[in-house]
Amino acid sequence: MSSSPPLSNTWLRLRKRLERNVGKAIADYNMIEEGDTVLVCVSGGKDSYTLLSMLLALQARAPVDFRLRVMNLDQKQPGFPADVLPRYLAALGVDYRIVEQDTYAVVKDKIEEGKTTCSLCSRLRRGVIYRTAKELGANKIALGHHRDDMVHTLFLNLFFAGQLKAMPPKLLTDDGCHVVIRPLAYCSESAIARFARGMNYPIIPCNLCGSQENLQRQKVREMLAAWEQRFPGRTEVIFSALQKVVPSHLADPALFDFGNLRAAREKTAEHPHEAICDLPAVRMLPSGSPAIPLAVIQP
Repeated sequence: MSSSPPLSNTWLRLRKRLERNVGKAIADYNMIEEGDTVLVCVSGGKDSYTLLSMLLALQARAPVDFRLRVMNLDQKQPGFPADVLPRYLAALGVDYRIVEQDTYAVVKDKIEEGKTTCSLCSRLRRGVIYRTAKELGANKIALGHHRDDMVHTLFLNLFFAGQLKAMPPKLLTDDGCHVVIRPLAYCSESAIARFARGMNYPIIPCNLCGSQENLQRQKVREMLAAWEQRFPGRTEVIFSALQKVVPSHLADPALFDFGNLRAAREKTAEHPHEAICDLPAVRMLPSGSPAIPLAVIQP
């Protein structure tokens, strides 16, 4: 069980900033609505602990009424402290369920030694979460991914999958039964880490993925950390770019109709129905080649 958080002005400002960012993300993407039942997935890591703390704080003063239910998946990893989360969640007084499923053995059986386990582990875990959400009557599933996770995923897909795709703040599951939300979308990992240290959460490490140094995600994390050190604020700028997508300046014909992109022509007798195009006056070079439009060089 965590001890009482320090009530220094710095820590209080940090908590207020995190709550404000979570509240803004929820509002911007309409993540939680009146009557929702939200299943909060708590793994025992700093991110999911912080997610639960933020949602509990916001629930107390939210303008809409919604219910929180908490789940943890005990994947039967060797040495997993099965008593930690039940004790912590019971002390909070939240409605929770511990789901036991030996996904660890499945992953170890299917994945060769030295290979990354994340893909299979994630699929197995996702299936258990969706099933539990259905059993508990939850229509929303809250995950603890933060801003940095989303930016890392953008570069993972860019470098290794050839896709311009990240991790959305809100997502409809493939079967259409649940909406996955990421309320920490506007929160940086560094702020979450500072908050978690102050809260003294009983952190549970992940032996499946956290110890694999050859993960592509870890390489991307190291790359972005180096960028952030040289150019502070890069991660925030990159995340901001995810909210300002311009399909006409990419190359995907499914997103923008490049095929029917044509310039307007001046209305003439031959083309009486063409849109009028006011061509700028052009200064001609002695050779007769057009140069800079006069409208550009004249005040």
